[in-house]
Amino acid sequence: MSHKKQTLGEFIIENQTSFQYSSGELSSLLNSIRLAAKIVNHEVNKAGLVDIIGAAGDTNIQGEDQQKLDVYANEKFIQTLTKRNIVCGIASEEEDDFITINSQDENHQNKYVVLIDPLDGSSNIDVNVSVGTIFSIYRRVTPVGTPVQLEDFLQKGSEQVAAGYVVYGTSTMLVYTTGDGVNGFTLNPAIGSFYLSHPKMEFPVDGNIYSVNEGNYFDFPQGIKNYIKYCQEEVGDRPYTSRYIGSLVSDFHRNMIKGGIYLYPQSSKNPNGKLRLLYECNPMAFLAEQANGKSSDGFTRTMDVQPTELHQRVPFICGSKNMVEKAEEFMRNAQK
Repeated sequence: MSHKKQTLGEFIIENQTSFQYSSGELSSLLNSIRLAAKIVNHEVNKAGLVDIIGAAGDTNIQGEDQQKLDVYANEKFIQTLTKRNIVCGIASEEEDDFITINSQDENHQNKYVVLIDPLDGSSNIDVNVSVGTIFSIYRRVTPVGTPVQLEDFLQKGSEQVAAGYVVYGTSTMLVYTTGDGVNGFTLNPAIGSFYLSHPKMEFPVDGNIYSVNEGNYFDFPQGIKNYIKYCQEEVGDRPYTSRYIGSLVSDFHRNMIKGGIYLYPQSSKNPNGKLRLLYECNPMAFLAEQANGKSSDGFTRTMDVQPTELHQRVPFICGSKNMVEKAEEFMRNAQK
């Protein structure tokens, strides 16, 4: 990788003017995420060598067994974000409740909240499949100078000021948006720096990949079943290719580069869907829309959903615009 490439740090500084709030705050926030990502990346890469994989003995708020590396990633992101004196609160998929952080002057002066899925797809760690971190950033809505409240976290996705993910794969990438397009940075592990490798990422408007857990097919709504059948028909450019890793970050990342659709609908087992609105769907929806893609639950734009609880789940369809619109058409027609 050429050293002339722009580093993430340089890119943040150069593009600060496009961020509508104080630029130094954004730099500080993204730098703390960058630092934590490097620490977690180091642990993910050696997970096969040491006893950091396997369940930790606890279950998280959703009742899923926590992998040890989830717990580690959760701690690292919380520690790193807390130290930077910029965040007034953090909500994590791994924590029952949000965490209040006081500013260094003890007057609750910090303005941002971060919602984070510290290690998405963690059931894949043991088998060396890519996992990732997803983050979502909002400005608080309660008055500065008071402790952060639940309503600071229960904001519509359309209010996000930044969102992104880190994918710990064959190469480690940090992909993010501040509402001015999506850019991807690849970690050069020899130097420890992220370099701009994927400027202005966009979903192709059409794609030929569909990503869904077809094992749940019989539990899916009729509209989704019909759409899957459509994907499998031998007509024109179909059948589409089925690709499903079971790690949202990896599936989304591939579809954004190659063109595709990701579906995690409701089912009889998960009547509201399985993915979390605040930690997974909203940040991915923000990225998708900034990358010329689309995201909805089949009827409603993901970022228009008013959250009512921290760990709320929603059905999720996301990806190349024409593909998502076609899936929505099947959902609407099945209701007639």
